[in-house]
Amino acid sequence: MMDRRKSIQTIILGAGASALAFHGCKTDESKINEEISATTDTKYFGRTHEELERIEKLNAEQLFNEHEMGTIAALSVVILPPKEPHGGPIEANVPELVEFMGKDIPEMAPTLLGGLMWLDHKSNTEFGTEFKSATLEQQKQILDTICYHDTEVPLDEQPLEIQFFYLMRGLTVTGYYTSKVGIADLGYKGNMPNVWDGVPQDVLDQHGVAYDPEWIAKCIDQSTRGTIATWDENGNLLT
Repeated sequence: MMDRRKSIQTIILGAGASALAFHGCKTDESKINEEISATTDTKYFGRTHEELERIEKLNAEQLFNEHEMGTIAALSVVILPPKEPHGGPIEANVPELVEFMGKDIPEMAPTLLGGLMWLDHKSNTEFGTEFKSATLEQQKQILDTICYHDTEVPLDEQPLEIQFFYLMRGLTVTGYYTSKVGIADLGYKGNMPNVWDGVPQDVLDQHGVAYDPEWIAKCIDQSTRGTIATWDENGNLLT
């Protein structure tokens, strides 16, 4: 599975994720074995010690309170409604990811916190209740006022609530489709072996070409697809 954190950094910030700087080229075998051991946890597979320490540090911090997390959850399912049988943003842990990204990229935090305050203020003013307790139609009515931005004006010069929704929409959609749940919803299976029977005969006829019968027998026999090819000393295919 792709690295969700780095993928989201790239999409939201419009820049490649920063690479860690390596100081020196140590080849201490014990050090290498220690690093390999530290990354055997499949949840954080492939992380360096520095990355694991940062993840642990960020996970121990709190950016949003319980009410704000509930508001993020409510907003995320309006942005991307759940679909059967895989579920939606809640099942994909999007709210938790939004909080993590807000801590990992501190520049996001003021926009996220300010936007959540705006949602409740708007909902209380218009409907007499906080956003997460409003009806779906009321929530949509509020979001309809902030879901479009003026493409002629730089985003950072537009109202905070516009910036907030743009950020939340990107985090929600990207977070969902980089999760196990979202990938299952896409039906993506990764690299899968298939059977190739050669170029179709009508295409060969169209171009006036044909396969060498000897090569057809050697290369397009699916009964031997698990056989490792062997070659003679002159580079000729034997089997």
